[in-house]
Amino acid sequence: MSILNAIKKAVSSISGKDSGNPFEQMMDEMYREFVKTNVHYWEFKPNENEVFKQQVVSLSDKEKVLLLQTAIKSIAKFTTGNNSWSSNDKEALLANMYDSILRHLLKMRLSMDDEDIIGVLQMFFTYRRYNSSSLMHWPIAAVIGQVEKQLKTRAASKDLLEILSSLKDRVQKDQHYYAAKEQAKIIEKIDQLLFSSTNNQGLVKPTWFVANDDLAVHANAAIEAMNDTDRQQWFKLMQHAQKASGGSPSKKYVDEAKTLFEAFGAAKFKHVVNDWFVYVASLKDKVTEYTNEHNGQVYTYSNTTFLTAQNLDILKGFIWMCVHFHDKNTLFNLAALAERAYRKIPGQGPAAPSVGNACIYVLGNVKGLDGVGLLSRLKLRIKQNNTQNLINKYMLNAAEKQGVSLHEIEDMAVDDFDLELGSKTYEFDGFKAVLNHVATGKTELLWFKPDGSPQKSVPAVVKEKHAAKLKKIKDTIKQVELTSTAQRDRIDRMFKSGRSLRWQQFQEYYLNHGLMCLFARKMIWTLEEGGKKENVLYLDDQWVSLQGVLSFEPGEDTLVRLWHPVASSVQEISDWRNFLVEREIVQPLKQAFREVYLLTDAEITTRTYSNRMAAHILKQHQFNSLAKTRGWKYSLLGSYDDGRDNEIACIELPDYGLTAEFWINEVNAEDAYNDTGIWLYVATDQVRFVRTGTRTVIELLDVPALAFSEVMRDVDLFVGVASVGNDPQWRDSGGLPAYRDYWQAYSFGDLTEVAKTRKSILERMLPRLKVGKVATIRDKFLVVKGKLRTYKIHIGSTNILMEPNDQYLCIVPGRSTDNASTLFLPFEGDNGLSVILSKAVLLADDDKITDPTITSQINTR
Repeated sequence: MSILNAIKKAVSSISGKDSGNPFEQMMDEMYREFVKTNVHYWEFKPNENEVFKQQVVSLSDKEKVLLLQTAIKSIAKFTTGNNSWSSNDKEALLANMYDSILRHLLKMRLSMDDEDIIGVLQMFFTYRRYNSSSLMHWPIAAVIGQVEKQLKTRAASKDLLEILSSLKDRVQKDQHYYAAKEQAKIIEKIDQLLFSSTNNQGLVKPTWFVANDDLAVHANAAIEAMNDTDRQQWFKLMQHAQKASGGSPSKKYVDEAKTLFEAFGAAKFKHVVNDWFVYVASLKDKVTEYTNEHNGQVYTYSNTTFLTAQNLDILKGFIWMCVHFHDKNTLFNLAALAERAYRKIPGQGPAAPSVGNACIYVLGNVKGLDGVGLLSRLKLRIKQNNTQNLINKYMLNAAEKQGVSLHEIEDMAVDDFDLELGSKTYEFDGFKAVLNHVATGKTELLWFKPDGSPQKSVPAVVKEKHAAKLKKIKDTIKQVELTSTAQRDRIDRMFKSGRSLRWQQFQEYYLNHGLMCLFARKMIWTLEEGGKKENVLYLDDQWVSLQGVLSFEPGEDTLVRLWHPVASSVQEISDWRNFLVEREIVQPLKQAFREVYLLTDAEITTRTYSNRMAAHILKQHQFNSLAKTRGWKYSLLGSYDDGRDNEIACIELPDYGLTAEFWINEVNAEDAYNDTGIWLYVATDQVRFVRTGTRTVIELLDVPALAFSEVMRDVDLFVGVASVGNDPQWRDSGGLPAYRDYWQAYSFGDLTEVAKTRKSILERMLPRLKVGKVATIRDKFLVVKGKLRTYKIHIGSTNILMEPNDQYLCIVPGRSTDNASTLFLPFEGDNGLSVILSKAVLLADDDKITDPTITSQINTR
């Protein structure tokens, strides 16, 4: 009997019972043909097999359905309880061939009646695969695709609708982490089939966030609360958002989105999505603990998640729709959402990079420069190299459109928030609120009664009648503080460029700018015109130099740049420092007290590299974070074999056509790595400079002094912050035994340039401080005479030795740094100096210390 006759007989005798395998001979022929190809069994492709093309393709649709059912039973029979997948095992190869045939047939154009479809789905329900109850091991999506094709020409029967509904329930309950996206798509397609097959003329299919996560709960509740008309329109928006795919939207996508949200109401749409953006930006990672028992032993592990992939895709779609909006509130919320999306989940990477990329796309493509201003802030906040490159791309595009440089577009994009010289006044029925930008990242909101007298809190009438306006003020305060911090960091990076501005630009974007004026009027600037050059500071509404008032009137041809001490004499630097201290002027960042790094004799001898910062042991993760904050690129070194045992941290200096490199080596020590295999510690090596692009090494004598000084300052900062020598607990808490001598040498060794600057500041400040009566500076220590003992605080590491026997005293800085919060410092940002002063204040009254972890050390001799 021919194979076709056997199949026909089997088909005609089907009655729900197992009728054997009518395809056994045909499969055996396919098997023999395939093994001759001598390729791996998982590479079997039905459409390349002659037996399949001649015999299977010629089967009727009913016979193909029977082959589908036979394939399901055969696959389940082999995979249930069978652990052997050897390429030499005929049964394993046949199971894989059946799987390939099953998937291939379901992609073909078949004519299947409802009974055929129901039969296949019932077999999916009945036959397990891999001893698992998960339906997602079967090609469910392909079957649903067949159903969609069949129902284009006919209505579904009641029995088919029932099994589809049952399938949806089974898929929803299926906990299959890696198939979550596919599950959501299957559920959506089944919903569409069920909806279109019932009497719903004129209605839009209800479309929700499907996956069960925090966003779904929050967003679906908002959709449910809408009135019927709005909800129907929102379902259309949801369906459009589900189409979001790829790295950026098409013009068709954003145009259709505009039509949809305008039909809903643009203002209402913005209100809904902004609520979602703020909610997601505030979400914390969710840690779920699992326990498994194996061989009588219980294992516990945890999994950290943010939101489900399918709901993040929908959110990405709504973010793209916002490219039509350029209001400050929406853009600010998108920037905050981007920052949250790029926050890393330990051992996994950024929580939601696709969402972050979508936010950056919108910020880079909206009308105006507000989006660029927020990208400039994110550039300083987000540390991933690929994200930095993406932000730079959009900022360069914006600069090109404006016909300006990248520096200039960043100047132009800084929002002034309608501040005038750092202040803004709001009126409320006779009451006034005055918002003042008082320091980096800090504002104050002062309230005044109708008679002009101060009021301590928000007036009741304002809370009752002007709640929306009050909320807007609070939002503005938050934006001012975040922008202020970002702009302080941007100015600090400007020191590396040495850029000059024309007088008109300087006035518009710095001196008279509502936000930037705070920085411009506390920094020292170099003004140059017609051969005249003076270093000046804006004080009491006029420019003053060390010699008095500016000798010339700035005009159109005046060039302005940040003053850098590397180009000044030691005397001038000292004079400027005294000038600031005497007038108690607090600079927003280190300028007058900025460290200067000049070439040493050793560096002139080595010619092309510096070993000044070599042979230090750093905490790698802390170094990585700090380096990226300062604009350097670096990839973490791991204990696994990736072909690297060293890495180069680098930063481009585009104004000079140079790239600075800081070489880093792994510290290969037993157990000195984290759960993801990343080394905890690294060792520093040489610093060198290369031509950007060609990587040609250049001699240090050819590196501009300002560029050299700023790069070495960064590297000194990395060492000064990330060195294990700064950790008072590393010495006794399992640090690497082989490097205990390094800890001792660093903790109490020679001062770095940063520490020398601290010493200089302490020498100026100490006579003015109360603690100065019992404290003196001796070599590299601030020596404090307490009531019980005398203490030597190292000015570099901040670690402490007690006299007379140089006994080590461990004080964790967090306990006492507030003690120095009211002390005057001539600049913001040196936490180490604050720690030294706080420890000095604490130890001056050591008889009043009650913390037993400290007193037990002081009283032990």
